[in-house]
Amino acid sequence: MSVTVSLGANKYGKAENRVVRITRDTARHEIEDLNVTSQLRGAKLVDSYLVGDNALVVATDTQKNTVFAFAKEYGIGSPEEFLIKLGDHFVSSFDWIEGGLWQAELYEWERILVDGAEHDHSFVRKGQATRLAAVQKIDGKTHVLAGLKDLTVLKSTGSEFQGFPRDKYTTLVETDDRIMATSVTGRWRYLPEAVEAGIDYNAVYAGVSEVFLATFATVHSLALQQTLWEMGKAAIEAFPEIAEVKFAMPNKHHFVYDLSPFGLENPNEVFYAADRPYGLIEGTITRDGITAEPDAWTDVPTFI
Repeated sequence: MSVTVSLGANKYGKAENRVVRITRDTARHEIEDLNVTSQLRGAKLVDSYLVGDNALVVATDTQKNTVFAFAKEYGIGSPEEFLIKLGDHFVSSFDWIEGGLWQAELYEWERILVDGAEHDHSFVRKGQATRLAAVQKIDGKTHVLAGLKDLTVLKSTGSEFQGFPRDKYTTLVETDDRIMATSVTGRWRYLPEAVEAGIDYNAVYAGVSEVFLATFATVHSLALQQTLWEMGKAAIEAFPEIAEVKFAMPNKHHFVYDLSPFGLENPNEVFYAADRPYGLIEGTITRDGITAEPDAWTDVPTFI
């Protein structure tokens, strides 16, 4: 019996181009720090896979060089704008390139304080979260995604978990007062009409981050799922540019440590922080009435 196979979805490019752009027009320098991945798609690229014909392969090295050249020619501005420029360039410069996926992580820096004043050209990395951006060109459409990862948050009260079903394998004790901690990965998709009209991506990113943190802090949580819903809902309500938000939140469990063998009481004061296994909560919150765009999320990682 003969076996036949065919080539499925594919893309190729240069991953993790770490580009640092210093603007030194004045004595007070500015720093932009990105990790950029460029990947291209096109039906005519099939022969590069099937027979090794590279006639239409825009070399991954060329993609890398373009990233660095664009950082010099255009600056960064925002990671979303930078990726849009890259995507437009490759699709318009090579007729057979039909689309692609361009992703970036942005690492934020702040100025070192010397005697209470910001230094002009010395910086220290900020440690809260890593900013994410992605631009998807697929089937003639451009989709712009933003987000963050590694936003580690904890609340020492204001969280409970009870009322869940029990069977012979259930050992978890119900609680009306627990530590809730997670590392938020959140991505949001901008409405196409908002992208076309123009978005201040940096301002929206800062605003969404604030909304996420404020909602996490103030919502009395009955479950991490509920907190996820409230965070996404609040962001969509606050920013009309946003179509939908996707979250992945690992539950960073903190268990009250049993100190009774030592004759000590432990009224929710000393905890064992377990790194694994962990609950992994994921969910999407969508603005009602919008057009679904599942292609926007093709190959974009939710949980990193």
